[in-house]
Amino acid sequence: MSSTSNAILTADSIWLDGKIIPWAQGQVPIMTHALHYGLGVFEGLRAYRTHDGRLAVFRLREHMKRFADSCHIIQLQLPYTEEQLCQACLEVLRVQRQRFSNGAYLRPIAFMGDGAMGLGAVNPTRVAITAWDWGAYLGDKGMREGIRAKVSSFTRMHVNVNMVRGKITGQYVNSILAKREAVQAGYDEAILLDMAGFVAEASGENIFMVNKKDIVRTPPLSSPILAGITRRSVLRILKDMGHPVEEVTFTRDALYISNEVFFTGTAAEITPVREVDNRRIGTGAPGPVVKKVQDMYFRVVRGQESRYSEWLTYV
Repeated sequence: MSSTSNAILTADSIWLDGKIIPWAQGQVPIMTHALHYGLGVFEGLRAYRTHDGRLAVFRLREHMKRFADSCHIIQLQLPYTEEQLCQACLEVLRVQRQRFSNGAYLRPIAFMGDGAMGLGAVNPTRVAITAWDWGAYLGDKGMREGIRAKVSSFTRMHVNVNMVRGKITGQYVNSILAKREAVQAGYDEAILLDMAGFVAEASGENIFMVNKKDIVRTPPLSSPILAGITRRSVLRILKDMGHPVEEVTFTRDALYISNEVFFTGTAAEITPVREVDNRRIGTGAPGPVVKKVQDMYFRVVRGQESRYSEWLTYV
């Protein structure tokens, strides 16, 4: 079964509609529109303790840009600027500095609040930012040794159905169903195909593979995938390493015969995949490419690589 744990250490307080308030007061009415119809957007960010003991958020402004873009896509009026939201994220961490001295996961969320009901309603937008201690999303063992994945019977929604550039709350039901199916079948994660049968992404991560020619491949942004910020970071890291990379479509059986497969995402970070659909990937253990990417990624987020210093915002 999945090694993911539901137990989390949360902050004592949250940022809600422009104010820091106690965690227990961060509640919304049952008639909140987004609770009924799923009209909201969210982001996931990580703050890491750097090598010099400080706390830094990884690619804060890129995440807030995507947050604002997601709101724009679904016509959700965002009452704060991107810079205000960046500062709010930092404020949440500052007031919880001791609690999250080793790092934290941040969750900004904007959603249509209560008022009118019905699909045509337009109510004021509410915005919250929470934080908690979230370790390796797919487990520490999975990070070290690789996980088992299953190609899902659920298909990634078509681009005319799913607004793929938005991180939209209601759209994640598709991912939840795929994830639950995989876990109930004894796997750690699901891989979804697009409507044409090509590999799209995992339930909450982008996917990379290394073929027999040692070329790293990942589905292009013309596929129905989220434009992952960790994905973008890994592409840059690989290119800076001089490793050949292609953004192309590929089939599920290309995964089966690849040398390596790995997932990327804010929560999952860089997680190797050792098996897909009961087929061993490569040697059945994390390969040299993912190990190099993992090592560099964690050096970057810990402030040990000056050429990527612009990716860190210190608290």
